[in-house]
Amino acid sequence: MLLNAEKVGRSFGETRALEDVSFQLDNGQMLAVVGPDGAGKTTLMLMLTAILDPTAGRCTVFGFDSVKQSAEITDRIGYMSQNFSLYDRLTVEENLAFSAGVRGIKGAEYQARRAQLLEMAGLSAFADRYAGKLSGGMRKKLSLCTNLIHQPELLVLDEPGLGVDPLSRRELWQILAEFQRQGTAMVIATSYMDEAENCGHVLMLDQGKIVAEGSPIDLKKQCADKVFELSSAQPGSLYSTLSSDPAVNYLQWLPTRLRFQVDALERLAAATQEQCRLQGELTAVEPTLEDVFVHFTGADQGNQMVPSPAPARLLEIGKPVISTHGLTARFGGFTAVDTVSLNLHAGEIIALVGPNGAGKTTLIRLLCGLLAPAAGELEVAAVDVRRKPQAIRSYVGYMSQSFSLYSDLSAAENMAFFAGAYRLGGKKKAASITAVSRMTGIDGIDQHQRAGSLSGAIRQRLALACAILHEPKVLFLDEPTSGVDPLSRYHFWQLIQLLASRGVAVLVTTHYLSEAAYCDRIGLMDRGRLLACGTLQTLCQEARLAEGTSLEDVFIHYVSRAAAEREQAT
Repeated sequence: MLLNAEKVGRSFGETRALEDVSFQLDNGQMLAVVGPDGAGKTTLMLMLTAILDPTAGRCTVFGFDSVKQSAEITDRIGYMSQNFSLYDRLTVEENLAFSAGVRGIKGAEYQARRAQLLEMAGLSAFADRYAGKLSGGMRKKLSLCTNLIHQPELLVLDEPGLGVDPLSRRELWQILAEFQRQGTAMVIATSYMDEAENCGHVLMLDQGKIVAEGSPIDLKKQCADKVFELSSAQPGSLYSTLSSDPAVNYLQWLPTRLRFQVDALERLAAATQEQCRLQGELTAVEPTLEDVFVHFTGADQGNQMVPSPAPARLLEIGKPVISTHGLTARFGGFTAVDTVSLNLHAGEIIALVGPNGAGKTTLIRLLCGLLAPAAGELEVAAVDVRRKPQAIRSYVGYMSQSFSLYSDLSAAENMAFFAGAYRLGGKKKAASITAVSRMTGIDGIDQHQRAGSLSGAIRQRLALACAILHEPKVLFLDEPTSGVDPLSRYHFWQLIQLLASRGVAVLVTTHYLSEAAYCDRIGLMDRGRLLACGTLQTLCQEARLAEGTSLEDVFIHYVSRAAAEREQAT
């Protein structure tokens, strides 16, 4: 047995981070560890790598005790933390050579492994580039290479796909699959359920305890006949009915349907069943691993649906809010956004998908008036942004990748600061803070707690609350759910759908392609160009791909086609 955890636990003072966790791992096996924020995933990773000692139970790796023989373990494993360790002022080659030297890998042995890893990771052409100049996806692949240079028998990865675009994430997993075939065992903590699907065994943690474990297939069987979809032209009209029914365990609000979980349909209230029959088409669907996650980790959180009183309309649905033509941004000789033409309407949600460095964030900064375009036309709420960039500030809300919060300020202080920035004062300020706090569900937290000490999911909601205090007509969300677990992601998207139902136009960037299902249209970007924008069906039709092709495959098709066109042009 390569790894054996026997009722391991870890306490920090009176806080129990892990309790009675037991599992085993053998050569060539791949284990996914999933759970909500604060479930204990990273604590478990640190104990498996002999960095952190358990305060209860026992863990052995390669037969060595993690407390008494930690040096024997650390010499034979590879560990990539969330804040992966690279030296930004060293090149790709120098980072790899340094890691090899620490591990005693030299001479011809190093050269052979170096060539294999760089080729596999697609980094051969970038050996002389400084690590600090690499894209997020390339940095993750380099970090993985530095942990594979000594060919470890066990690889421990904490959120390897976090912040990585779909193409780089696929390449990352191809590398992992190759090393698994060679016999490397892996423990992978992840918030992406599609990554957990790649693993033979899944361990679900919640509040430091194992709540479910098994293969993805066996886990999904436990939710069979419990997941349903209600197709409707206006799913928002049925949202209140289902969200208020206590039998509904969770609810996803998608553009053309509602997806929910219930132990049995007959447990729905008679009035709910009647409304479903009258206003939509109800079908049972195959559960996903996300459904399983929510089933086992959301039980103690209740329904937690977003309250949906009849909200006031901010704009007429379908009215143009953003219009661009040939929008271009340059930094010196580099073109970050290249002649982008895009329209966004009130009540519409558009997802921007693209590799790291595609220009998505730069495009948002242009649309917010934070950057001046080098060329092209841009209107927001009928205001010419090039002429009056300051005039649109009251129309837009912006939630950046870093959640735009001040970590040393409390939740209440952050809200007060942003209210002041939006020139809200007196009773209007107090009323806005109360309204958005209730809407986003942060009214129940300690308002005096520092933002930096809040969980990722709560900070996400707080950032959204700060961005919508002034009731913007258009909302920009830049990677809003990065690293957030599925249940928190569901709750967050309920908020977004509720805002869209009020007429707010939403533009969101994401690396998690399943989120595009929440959006009315999908824009594919690469190297500053908007390659296409439409529904998944229209994107498939334009590319002559079969209906039902996954968005990941559609995305890769468009990016590959654009690369081939560039190569042909040169």
